[in-house]
Amino acid sequence: MSVHESSQTVDVDFVTPRYLAGGGDPAWITVPLHRACGWSHGHDPLMPRVILSSPDQKTLLRLEPDPDGSWWTIQHAAGPERPAWYASFGARTPVEIIAAFTDALTAPSADVADAWDPLAPLHDAGWSPTPSHNRLVSPDGTVGVDLHEATGTWWVTTTLNQAHRPVWQAHFGEHTPPHLITAFTTALTDPTPVARISTVDSLPTRDPHRVSPTRAEVRASQIAFVLEDRVRTLAARHKAPTAPPGLPRRPSADPGHTR
Repeated sequence: MSVHESSQTVDVDFVTPRYLAGGGDPAWITVPLHRACGWSHGHDPLMPRVILSSPDQKTLLRLEPDPDGSWWTIQHAAGPERPAWYASFGARTPVEIIAAFTDALTAPSADVADAWDPLAPLHDAGWSPTPSHNRLVSPDGTVGVDLHEATGTWWVTTTLNQAHRPVWQAHFGEHTPPHLITAFTTALTDPTPVARISTVDSLPTRDPHRVSPTRAEVRASQIAFVLEDRVRTLAARHKAPTAPPGLPRRPSADPGHTR
């Protein structure tokens, strides 16, 4: 972070495409889950991990540094209407894309209709089909989304070079609700740049033909405000609606009754 003491600004890079922006700040996910959605957390000072549990104790999010596996995992217990499911995300999966998944998960009035098609946002964004059935690839060829029909699982893989390990992968297990995967693919194709600090260290590539960071000076106070505003926005979803002022009183059932 580069902070200029005289003006208190921070150098921020706004990166496109977002799927090559690096992981970002995990607080973008964990803080709203705890403060806006009521998820509880455990604390073990001897373990470098975060564990959050939903208020109904049905969903568990684990953030654990694992050089050989997924850093983010979400497990949901079985219920009367849906079997158990899970999702996982690699360390360099942009937090904004994961947050779209968790925001949809915690929405109090989520539409879980079966009509959701996670491939639709990719088609709309011009992603190309491949000879492999149910596989779409981003216009720049770096991201592939695969639906394995035999198992009902989804894989999202971002790769700069087929000879190297993927930059990041996301995996959605069988029975993961389609509206959650659709929220993920919608965020994946969103052309809006995402903000990154210390971009030189976090970007998986600086190839100008693949990634386009635009640097700007932003007030340090504004950086903190963005997260606080996100928390307030998500918390507002859980507040019961109140009747607007000035509504007329409900008429009496007895037309002859007067006060």
